[in-house]
Amino acid sequence: MRAMRLERIGEPLKESESPPRALKEGEVRIAISACAVCRTDLHVVDGELPDPKLPVVPGHEIIGRIAAIGKGVTRFKAGERVGVPWLARACGVCEFCRRGEENLCPFAKFTGYTVDGGFATEIVADANYVFAVPPNYSDEAAAPLMCAGLIGWRCLKACGDAGKVGLYGFGAAAHLIVQVANAGGQKVLGFVTPGDEKAKAFARAMGAVWAGDSTEMPPETLDAAIIFAPVGSLVPLALKAIRPGGTVVCGGIHMSDIPSFPYEILWGERVLRSVANLTRKDAEEFLAFAARHTLRTSTSSYPLSEANQALADLREGRLSGAAVLRP
Repeated sequence: MRAMRLERIGEPLKESESPPRALKEGEVRIAISACAVCRTDLHVVDGELPDPKLPVVPGHEIIGRIAAIGKGVTRFKAGERVGVPWLARACGVCEFCRRGEENLCPFAKFTGYTVDGGFATEIVADANYVFAVPPNYSDEAAAPLMCAGLIGWRCLKACGDAGKVGLYGFGAAAHLIVQVANAGGQKVLGFVTPGDEKAKAFARAMGAVWAGDSTEMPPETLDAAIIFAPVGSLVPLALKAIRPGGTVVCGGIHMSDIPSFPYEILWGERVLRSVANLTRKDAEEFLAFAARHTLRTSTSSYPLSEANQALADLREGRLSGAAVLRP
């Protein structure tokens, strides 16, 4: 197996080879054909998430085909195309798992963070946390669905029946979820880095009815807002932009500190909440939607060996949509 591994926080990934490990009961081996690069991968590589498994192979938006099946696996057959998301497995018995909140399981493992991920030619995964991929997407187009799409889906659900939704940070997740929202009759307004005219044009092209600087107020009051950018200073701005009773959803796994703000912009039964990880139910719901509605994914392809360049381009804001590694 060939992989790009993170050996030390803050250092570039290193290309290496290793023999494939034997499958345990309930596992499958997947030959990877595409793996999208997520901002969470940046947080892992840059040391913004605590206690990663080191060395670790990042990557959790994985598309590939079943190459081998472990004992007890009946869900899949060899050659079947599948996707692997962020949630690698949960314990199944804690209070959160019993309530259907496996995304909050304190014993959960996460792909590309606490277990090896998809910046590689193959991966071994728990078959219970692997999903069939809709046939109406190429491998590269399907890769962003496995996290950008999934976490965006969960964030949009957290907005309730909002008719007008603001998306702060118009990258991989936003460019998919604007299409999901539009399909449900919701209006989307996009907020981007101040002065980034290319990002504004991208947001409008993907379906936003308006796009402007993240520091300005929208032309109409929002029912809800989702903050995808890991920038805490956006929270007070989003609270000011929503109506009384509206919701601001923080969709990232990491965010810079939120500055203090006056209580009056939270008052009026406004809600500020986070979204953490995802559940298998989220994946089943979203992938079923993606099968019915072919979403346009904007991708930039990189060979596996250029994973460090893909991370740098994401870090510096040089991407529209998602970077995708192709082994």
